Amino acid sequence: MQEDSVAAVDTLTKSYSQKWEAANGLAESSAFIQAAASYDLIFIVLAVSLIIWLVLLFFIIRVDKKVSRLEQQIEETKNS
Repeated sequence: MQEDSVAAVDTLTKSYSQKWEAANGLAESSAFIQAAASYDLIFIVLAVSLIIWLVLLFFIIRVDKKVSRLEQQIEETKNS
């Protein structure tokens, strides 16, 4: 039983070592791939989520301005 657990640990260390197959072509890959490999991926996830939140905020503000404009037009037509 102990030999099986040692073998499992050994395969994990081989899988996640610096000799990973994808690391060989890292120098020739795009800038985005190099950034993702050099930094923790959490920063990329945070950046993408920040962009999504900013786009949603922009959309909500734009819709609010349009609704306010329409409400003004309705009030003006009621008063006339």
